[in-house]
Amino acid sequence: MTSTPPAAFFTPNLLRGRVALITGGGTGIGRGIALAFASAGCDVAILSRSEDHLTGTVREIEAYGVHALGVVADVRKAEQVDAALTQVVDTLGQLDILVNGAAGNFLCAAESLSPNGFGTVVDIDLKGTFNVCRAAFGHLSSHGGCILNISATLQLLGTAGQVHASAAKAGVDALTRTLAVEWGPSRIRVNGVAPGPVDGTEGVRRLVSAEARRGIETRAPLQRLTTIDDIAATALFLCSDAAAFITGTTLVVDGGLWLRSADALGAAEPGA
Repeated sequence: MTSTPPAAFFTPNLLRGRVALITGGGTGIGRGIALAFASAGCDVAILSRSEDHLTGTVREIEAYGVHALGVVADVRKAEQVDAALTQVVDTLGQLDILVNGAAGNFLCAAESLSPNGFGTVVDIDLKGTFNVCRAAFGHLSSHGGCILNISATLQLLGTAGQVHASAAKAGVDALTRTLAVEWGPSRIRVNGVAPGPVDGTEGVRRLVSAEARRGIETRAPLQRLTTIDDIAATALFLCSDAAAFITGTTLVVDGGLWLRSADALGAAEPGA
């Protein structure tokens, strides 16, 4: 299937004049969102713990004729996050959009999961999201803006081997709703995107077997995995003025896959 570039669905220069920060923006979903935003005219800063993840993507962003910045920081460390936000605003002039995409995950049965393993995923996914939101508040509240938290569908079901990530992402969903209420009066919208298994990402390569992939393609009503472009197009919408009255929502983007959970109970196929 040939993918249409996400920005092709929207008016040209949709985000012209705005500045976005994307954590985890050097690779995977974050990179896809960064490039989509750049193609829509947005100046983009990306953040990662590894400088190696930043350099190539910064060059790709700049190829769209916008300003780009790579910042090395660990979202688990509030002081590094504060310094990173200051660097972004000092370099690019402002902050209008924050996308929290930094995440960590691995498969492990709950009884074999160490407290440190559980805590590490919660620290990156949930505490890291809070740290960056908190640091961004002062910059966004001066003129309004939007925050987009990348969630998941793991927490919508009982996903075996994912107790740590499910707990963290459920926390992210709750954080999204609460901040939407608290920060709405400051003209900050807070939403989320919950992707299904995303083709072409490290997570799918490591966590989804060939057999599981075939099962996803069979079960999903739209009969394929989610793509990075699917998530990037959704991010463009939610971070644009087209979504100006949407806040506190986490939008599931998985082709309807999570709705098939009733199959495990032996629900009959339509017409059976």
